[in-house]
Amino acid sequence: MAEYLFILLATIAIGAALAMIVSKNAVNSALFLVMNMISLAGVYMLLNAQYLAVIQVLVYAGAIMVLFLFVIMLLNQEDEQGLFDKISFKYLFSALLSFVLLAQVVYMIMHWTGATMTIAQTSSEIGTVESLGKVIFTEYLLPFEVTGILLTAAVVGALVIANKKANSSK
Repeated sequence: MAEYLFILLATIAIGAALAMIVSKNAVNSALFLVMNMISLAGVYMLLNAQYLAVIQVLVYAGAIMVLFLFVIMLLNQEDEQGLFDKISFKYLFSALLSFVLLAQVVYMIMHWTGATMTIAQTSSEIGTVESLGKVIFTEYLLPFEVTGILLTAAVVGALVIANKKANSSK
């Protein structure tokens, strides 16, 4: 079941990436990029890397895409030309169908010859939040705390600079 779910998520990720490239509208391209990032988060969940999946959605699909959409709205370029205007839908559909068929044949050959990968039993604990927390708060506690102090100092410095600029403009 996990293999079929992986194939589905991988197909969605590849389709969203191709649609992002081919799309004429920049906002639609950004939304296809969000779809791609969410499908990658699903792949991370299949690998038992819950932390990476949540960070993928929160940081990349959330915060960074908000910035992308903000810049796109500021630029407001409606006169963009599509990259593949001369390629019709039937060629894209046949290429996608050929790729899916090739992937199925390769998978069947790999399964028949025994070349498919097996996952070690200890790998189920590698990407979990619990194992990551144990490593951060035991082995890497000092670098973690120093990074927190540096980020706090950077935020305070940015606020001081913004406050000085706001006071000088008044």
